[in-house]
Amino acid sequence: MTTATRDLAGLTDRIAEIAPGLRVETGPGATGPYAYDASNYRVPPRAVVFPRTADDVVAVLRACREAGVPVTARGGGTSMAGNAVGLGVVLDFSRYMNRILDIDEEARTARVEAGVVLDALRSATALHGLDFGPDPSSHSRCTLGGMIGNDACGNRSVRDGRTSGHVEALEIVTADGVRAVADRSGLRAAEPGDAEAVRRVARLEADLRRLVEEHLALIRTELGRIPRQVSGFQLHHLLPENGFDMARALVGTEGTCAVVTAATVRLVATAQASTLLTLGYEDVVEAAEDVPEILRWSPSAVEGMDEAIVATMRARRGADSVTGLPEGRAWLYVELEGDDQAAVNARAAELLDVLKAQGRMTGGRVVESPAERRSLWRVREDGAGLAARLVDGGESWPGWEDAAVAPENLAAYLRDFRKLLASHQLTGVLYGHFGAGCVHVRIDFDPATETGRTVMRRFLTEAAALVVEHGGTLSGEHGDGRARSELLQVMYSHRMIAAFAAFKKVFDPEGLLNPGVIVDPAPLDADLALRELPLLETSFGFPHDEDGFAGAVRRCVGVGRCRSDAGGVMCPSYRATGEENDSTRGRARMLQEMIRGETVTDGWRSTEVRDALDLCLSCKACSSDCPVGVDMATYKAEFLHQHYKGRLRPRSHYSLGWLPRTSALAGYAARPVNALLRGPLGKLLARVGGVTTKRRIPAFASRRALRKTLRTAKAAEPAKAVLFVDSFTRAFRPEIAGAAGRVLADAGVPCTPQDGLCCGLTWVSTGQLNVARKIMARTVDALDNGDDRPIIVAEPSCAAALKRDVPELLGTEAARRVADRVHTFTGALADLADENWSPPPLPENVVLQTHCHEYATFKGRRPADLLRRLGVRDVDEAEGCCGLAGNFGFEAQHYDTSIAVADLALKPRLDGRPVIADGFSCATQIDHLAGDRDIRALHLAELLDPAADQSGETT
Repeated sequence: MTTATRDLAGLTDRIAEIAPGLRVETGPGATGPYAYDASNYRVPPRAVVFPRTADDVVAVLRACREAGVPVTARGGGTSMAGNAVGLGVVLDFSRYMNRILDIDEEARTARVEAGVVLDALRSATALHGLDFGPDPSSHSRCTLGGMIGNDACGNRSVRDGRTSGHVEALEIVTADGVRAVADRSGLRAAEPGDAEAVRRVARLEADLRRLVEEHLALIRTELGRIPRQVSGFQLHHLLPENGFDMARALVGTEGTCAVVTAATVRLVATAQASTLLTLGYEDVVEAAEDVPEILRWSPSAVEGMDEAIVATMRARRGADSVTGLPEGRAWLYVELEGDDQAAVNARAAELLDVLKAQGRMTGGRVVESPAERRSLWRVREDGAGLAARLVDGGESWPGWEDAAVAPENLAAYLRDFRKLLASHQLTGVLYGHFGAGCVHVRIDFDPATETGRTVMRRFLTEAAALVVEHGGTLSGEHGDGRARSELLQVMYSHRMIAAFAAFKKVFDPEGLLNPGVIVDPAPLDADLALRELPLLETSFGFPHDEDGFAGAVRRCVGVGRCRSDAGGVMCPSYRATGEENDSTRGRARMLQEMIRGETVTDGWRSTEVRDALDLCLSCKACSSDCPVGVDMATYKAEFLHQHYKGRLRPRSHYSLGWLPRTSALAGYAARPVNALLRGPLGKLLARVGGVTTKRRIPAFASRRALRKTLRTAKAAEPAKAVLFVDSFTRAFRPEIAGAAGRVLADAGVPCTPQDGLCCGLTWVSTGQLNVARKIMARTVDALDNGDDRPIIVAEPSCAAALKRDVPELLGTEAARRVADRVHTFTGALADLADENWSPPPLPENVVLQTHCHEYATFKGRRPADLLRRLGVRDVDEAEGCCGLAGNFGFEAQHYDTSIAVADLALKPRLDGRPVIADGFSCATQIDHLAGDRDIRALHLAELLDPAADQSGETT
């Protein structure tokens, strides 16, 4: 056992002694994801601790102080400056310390634990007509503790300012393990009856008052000069004229002075009326020129972005994912609020006229639709991720993503900043809070090479001098972290730097709290995550990633959208478990660690990576919802292929992975096979095959039933399309093929059924890629026969496999030609149906479970939109995965997670209304959840079948 291992064992033993039952995780499988946040840095911790109470935090800090081990507090892990990574113990507050303790409607305050996600607080306060003002773009996953650490702002900072302006009191634990309360008038012990704690806290406050008295003139002249001056410590809140506001002074200290466990924050009234203007410009400098005039109109938000972000959004999520923007190459969002909608609208129209007269805009409009506004705000809020991986495949990185100047200086600063970029032959994607003078930019640095790091350091040093020249600050809301702390000497005098160091020393004399940040900073180019890595030989080609598999998993830059449930479908397993390792980000980080080969040393054979991927449902939603397009389903398939190469596989890989073959055989003797599976032997066979016995195995359809239904599906006139009869439809519900054929014929798209082929999906999802390739090649050979007719697939997962997996795994022109012809049933009706076609009478309201693969792969062709267009008034879509997800929910070890995922959105909606679910997995899960209730999922084809009654039964 090495010294480091012995020391770690001693630390964990000591923590267990002080706080029995406290969850402490060690080893690469647990700590790997915590080596990263959303920054350029990688610092592997020695342990991750998940506190449940403030007393747990006390125990950890005392044990770490005894052992001389550093401590880093972490919330959502969305820091772009490297504020949330550390080499000792990481405290993850988001897992358990995420309770809203009190909301005082009369006082307009809330008391929350540090791990509360901002959106959770806002949802709770909205019931009282209140809100927490600061709203970072990461509001769906950032925590209040993280916002306090960085002094975060957000899109509406021109109205609501910074987090520090909304903090009434902080409950903290000092470096020596004492609980205290920092409020608007000083510092006091949290437990007045603890005489020793009272004495320590009193001495701490006295030392701080002495420090301020010694630096009064310095603090008054160097701090608090512009609204977004977040860099350094906010010592001006301790000035006599500010009442020695200890709470606000600790906001923005990035966990370097104390650990925040809870906070009392001030709330604001929710606006009664609002509207949004979108303004187009030729470039961001022109946009910035209009900001001073816009600010005269007291907007709640003035946000800017350039064309690269919009282009990437449209490429990733479909052309119709961004609508409502006027012509231009840069845009401003201007939000106006008030008490009366008519008055707000009139003010917006007047402002638009004034700006048109200025002559800088290329166009502008008032966005009246709430849905369109939400869509537009999502583009802006995903800016950091969208800018990370652009349409052309180029990568960009943070590091200088948070500088701010006074708004009236913004245009001049941007003009000089772009010249600086050009002088270093760098390109930046610009977006940010233009109304507050805070510009976010991701730059195409090359931090993987020595030459690139040299260029990066030189540029950042010159950029720091430039922003100071314009009277600005290095950080406007993200904090200094590891990215900018070294550059504070460019912004502040040596005396101010010394005052910062003295302030930290009063709180943390041994330097154990988040070392390397703000005081005694680590070099800005130390601990960079990227380095040059060898190319790996893989089955999938990863054509959109220059470095193949390594480049693909590097797509994850840590913005953490997979940790939220604010729209979209990813990440079902994280939503069910709340564990970082079960998020898309956590899995991507483990794959990055595997490729790096330092903490995870056994490569493709790694059990830690295998375990991290285990609860991935392969839903593919991340490939659409993740701003950078991480496709964990494909990464998992590749890993499983490599991991089990030449080895015995899990039993379910054989029983479920080879289901298309076994089901084809079962079809020849369907009746006796079904009878066998329903009896005791069926349960035994399930256990042997690694299949859960808590589900009923779906009944196999006979070959005779298949032949009969294909006769009804065949077009009576020359066919305009091919109806691909997939393995699931063929084996379990051939009636869907018949219904689909009849509906398509009725809609003017008569089809020829194509039976006997397979997309290979089950072999892909279980990582049997050699077999999958053979199956796919046979299918492509059969379909690429000179026929250019559309291929319509009733099963969404198989349509997605033909559309995406087949060309990516085979990499041939023939595969791409076939993929180009593939339509889902929904897409065929949306794109190919006769415009005069009208369906049979439909119910007024339905529940819809959209298959995840359809959601992710066929953008802009949503079943919900089609149903509304066809006349269904109320489509209640269960946004999220059904939980079954192909083989996943049938595997014995995944049953509980499968049901937990279903509980999130699908199960609560099964209340007797008609349910539409095109996916076989979705329909099977619905049948299981329904139990004895009379609920059956209908395929859209059954709902629209002209030969069926309203219930979906064929007449």
